[in-house]
Amino acid sequence: MKEKNKNSTPNVPKFKFNMYWIYGAIFVAVLGISFFNDSSITTKKISTNKFYKILESNDVSNILIINKNIAEIYIKKEAQSKKDYKQQTTSPFFRIGTPLFQYNFGDLQNFENKLNQYKTSKNLDFDVDSDTRGSFFESIVGFLPFILLIAIWIFFMRRMSGGGAGGGGGQIFNIGKSKAKLFDKDTKVKTTFENVAGLEGAKEEVQEIVDFLKSPEKYTSLGGKIPKGALLVGPPGTGKTLLAKAVAGEAEVPFFSLSGSDFVEMFVGVGASRVRDLFKQAAQKSPSIIFIDEIDAIGRARGKNSMTGGNDERENTLNQLLTEMDGFGTDTNVIVLAATNRADVLDKALMRAGRFDRQIYVDLPGIIERKEIFEVHIKPLKLSNDVNLEFLAQQTPGFSGADIANMCNEAALIAARGNKKSIHHQDFLDAVDRIVGGLEKKNKVITPKEKKTIAFHEAGHATVSWMLEHAAPLVKVTIVPRGQSLGAAWYLPAERMIVQTEQMLDEMCATLGGRAAEKIIFNKISTGALSDLEKVTKQARAMVTVYGLNNKVGNITYYDSSGNDSFVKPYSENTAKTIDEEISKMIELQYQRAIKILDKNKEKLTTLAELLLEKEVIFKDDLIKIFGKRPFEEEQLPKTKEEVKTPKKKKEKTIEENKN
Repeated sequence: MKEKNKNSTPNVPKFKFNMYWIYGAIFVAVLGISFFNDSSITTKKISTNKFYKILESNDVSNILIINKNIAEIYIKKEAQSKKDYKQQTTSPFFRIGTPLFQYNFGDLQNFENKLNQYKTSKNLDFDVDSDTRGSFFESIVGFLPFILLIAIWIFFMRRMSGGGAGGGGGQIFNIGKSKAKLFDKDTKVKTTFENVAGLEGAKEEVQEIVDFLKSPEKYTSLGGKIPKGALLVGPPGTGKTLLAKAVAGEAEVPFFSLSGSDFVEMFVGVGASRVRDLFKQAAQKSPSIIFIDEIDAIGRARGKNSMTGGNDERENTLNQLLTEMDGFGTDTNVIVLAATNRADVLDKALMRAGRFDRQIYVDLPGIIERKEIFEVHIKPLKLSNDVNLEFLAQQTPGFSGADIANMCNEAALIAARGNKKSIHHQDFLDAVDRIVGGLEKKNKVITPKEKKTIAFHEAGHATVSWMLEHAAPLVKVTIVPRGQSLGAAWYLPAERMIVQTEQMLDEMCATLGGRAAEKIIFNKISTGALSDLEKVTKQARAMVTVYGLNNKVGNITYYDSSGNDSFVKPYSENTAKTIDEEISKMIELQYQRAIKILDKNKEKLTTLAELLLEKEVIFKDDLIKIFGKRPFEEEQLPKTKEEVKTPKKKKEKTIEENKN
């Protein structure tokens, strides 16, 4: 057994100061002062006979009439030692100058007349005065508005500081304290890097930070320094916050998590105070990690939109953050992780090396990464044997990780509505239709003439895309209304990293195939091609003004990545006229090209439209029966990481993934 230390003090609970004790002491003090000032403690109420008996004895020095109905009787100093008054004058609460008796006389005029008669007939020498006063409780009622205001102030201060009803009074002034949520060994985060599918490059950089925290001597022995911060940048839903959660689960060091808006407060100086308190807490628990989600809430560039006058609370908060991240005395092992969708609006001082040493771009997942994300999200699902994850990954270009998670959940809901025991492949395809196209509108009234126009319009898209080499291969065509569209054609776009001129022109031609079909069959055009025209106009303008793919305008771009060209055109009026002419010419050439293709295949177009009117939904197999196999089938996309690293043939990839 261990010997008990004789000098050790017993484990006495620490005294915890409570601000409410002060409030209670003040209230008791006020109550006590009022209590002792109250003359009713030593004043005795007397009857009419007793009053006139005392009056006749000529012991009364003064009669004070209170509120016209009560008389306070003051006894002469030399008479206070008499036996009739001794009990009251010897009381510990008695004070000289207080009345000994109180008499309720009734009518004031009669009482005054009697006093005058007694004073004259008995030759008495007392004085009569009058006064108006309230009771103690009436005084308290007068102070109630002030008491109520103080109570409301205390309530709101505690709410803003986050203190509970039983918390210490010091919490009232905790407005400047950090609101960061701490994750440490007592609050274990279950998310690890195994839960993060895809994002291989981002995971590598973040894992290196975790490794540095776990074994810093591996890097410091070579003279390396701990990085100050890492900024996660990317579109919404790509997994930036998920990566931060994985860091919290893997790092095994204190992890402070909060949002950029948590620094914002209506009081001046609160944001900067919270930043100081956050880094103070993190330094006390170093090595540690701070994660600020949506940092653009406080990290926007300074000097812009300064309409608030001389003091800008957001800029003060940013200045304090810059100082804490890299200023005098910032040598603690604290790493700052931050996430944003808007890196272009952040202050340059925040983005420099020494503050955010690394900018990790979290992009939309490619086809292989989408398959890995599917494998993560289908784990809790009951799947049928016909589910093809490779096809689903190909069918969801442009989907983020959040979109894929939503798609898996939507497929489960669709299967449940159909009373199925497991989720089938078709449920996933219906989920894609539901997410991209919208809810199917079965009750929408469409006339036979409109339905025929829609069928030929969608058949025109399908026919032109089938005949063009660089257009995306068709998967499904439908004339069932969904969302705001009356029909839709689903394609399987190739995964390309660059796009050539011929590929963009083929896509424009396929998009204009719907309007061209209306022109050939009905010799009329409708408003149904609005979204098609919008798409091709944007594509043509990008080819001319952004990518420099027009011969007449030349190898020049008017694109400004800094976003500072919002109000000023970077070209002259003559150039603007040339740009408009070239855009119009480019679209018209592709429209005439689509008409030629459809005119050449008019019979097959009609057959496809009639089949679409009959079935409402047709697939790739139906097009093969009508048109035959495409003369140029694109090479199969790689299925494994090894095929990507060592491809047998050079494969083209695209940065534009078309959901349609």
